[in-house]
Amino acid sequence: MLEGKAVVEDTDMPARMQAAATSAASRALDLFDVDDCRAIAGHIKTVRSLPVPPSPPLSVDWFVAVAEDPSLPRVQEFDRRYGVGWQCVVGASFGCFFTHSSGTFIYFSLERLTFLLFKAAPVAFATSCDSSAVS
Repeated sequence: MLEGKAVVEDTDMPARMQAAATSAASRALDLFDVDDCRAIAGHIKTVRSLPVPPSPPLSVDWFVAVAEDPSLPRVQEFDRRYGVGWQCVVGASFGCFFTHSSGTFIYFSLERLTFLLFKAAPVAFATSCDSSAVS
């Protein structure tokens, strides 16, 4: 497990959801190289179902092999727990502009990486059309 503690920069998430986000990030950093931001972000959003582990002691290699095994079913961690539409950005330096659903945003640092996790806000589409444009 990592020694560092997540530092929440900004959030509007409930405390339990914040803890789930930072815990998922910590697990991802234990499993993947710190430079593999795509794998880390993917792990936070998508977690593989774990098979029955071999008898203890468990090695990190076993967890990495499970995480990379394409035959295991994928479980959408945040999508499953909190509804669909979650987005995760991980990196050392990035900027972004986005619209999120209220109560679903967290921006935090852990080790040398910064994490942005949010649930995308639904986009309102125009429901009327100009009948003169239809032939």
